Amino acid sequence: MIRSLVIAPQWIGDAVMTEPLLRALSERGEQITVFAVPWVAPIYRAMNHIDNLEATVDVPFQHGGLQWQARRDLAARIQSGEWGTFGRAYVLPNSLKSALLPWLASIPERIGYLGEMRYGLLNKRLANPPRHARGAMVAHYLALADAVDGAASQLGTDPKVASLGLGVCPQLFVTSSDVLLPHGLTAQTYTVIAPGAEYGPAKRWPAEHFAELIAKLDHPVVLLGSAKESALCKTIRNVALRASPTQTIHNLAGKTSLTEAIHIIANAKSMVSNDSGLMHVAAAFGIPQVAIFGSSDPRHTPPLNDRAKVLWLKEMQGLDCSPCFQRECPKTGEENMRCLNAITPSEVAGALTETALR
Repeated sequence: MIRSLVIAPQWIGDAVMTEPLLRALSERGEQITVFAVPWVAPIYRAMNHIDNLEATVDVPFQHGGLQWQARRDLAARIQSGEWGTFGRAYVLPNSLKSALLPWLASIPERIGYLGEMRYGLLNKRLANPPRHARGAMVAHYLALADAVDGAASQLGTDPKVASLGLGVCPQLFVTSSDVLLPHGLTAQTYTVIAPGAEYGPAKRWPAEHFAELIAKLDHPVVLLGSAKESALCKTIRNVALRASPTQTIHNLAGKTSLTEAIHIIANAKSMVSNDSGLMHVAAAFGIPQVAIFGSSDPRHTPPLNDRAKVLWLKEMQGLDCSPCFQRECPKTGEENMRCLNAITPSEVAGALTETALR
């Protein structure tokens, strides 16, 4: 049985979308260790249903910077056999620095997509199509399983994603709801609202729309997000309470770890979000959800969940400029952010009701 190292992506949503790849590797007998940055590692710890996922190791890397000495030190630990002897490494990010570690550690097979001048660092490579020509990301990651001597994964076709040509939907599992009590929450009674999107404002539905939606709901709401989104969530809560003073709104943005946020989402009644990492977490738990897309493309990063409803103005009204993949909207005047502004709170509330009935 071969022992494989997986170098994880550095974004929460991307990490979720790698689950089918890890499941494919496990099902053909590979013993897997994942190296992940600390803000992503909890995603892999919610994959303990994967039999041969032996360990998830937090690695001390940050966004940006080569961190050469830290990578050399970690490579030396790999070579010492601290996690066993790896015969294969899957490098999931496209960056040069992500491919350095398996190369420095002299892992024999180093598999990944071409990108960032790393031709010599990888010895089993797949062509990397441009973003506009790339299919759904789950399939993009899953294809790496087939880069080993042409071996095909044995996963069957899931009808939920058959129209996308994918093999399976990502899955996460948690077994406890203990984190709810300290926050005053009861399972299956609240809707999670995640109004942030790390990429930029062109992916964020307006704060006033979120507030209006919350005021329409007849059950408690939990606002989730990073510390950087706590002010946004505070504003949304204040505006919603002015419109509906009796509404119960828990603003937990910046007050939970990712592990706690995962458990809160897993036990939610439903969820509304932008195209974000937490959107993919909700999809992996199969809860009713509404996903609002602006500058990005749901054909590329959809919430793979048959209880999800995607709202995207390109499909709803044929908006020509979408998807633009910009961080900020390049349009001005009335056209600025129309892809998101024109999706109304009433439409989202109706979609949320629809998903609850599925």
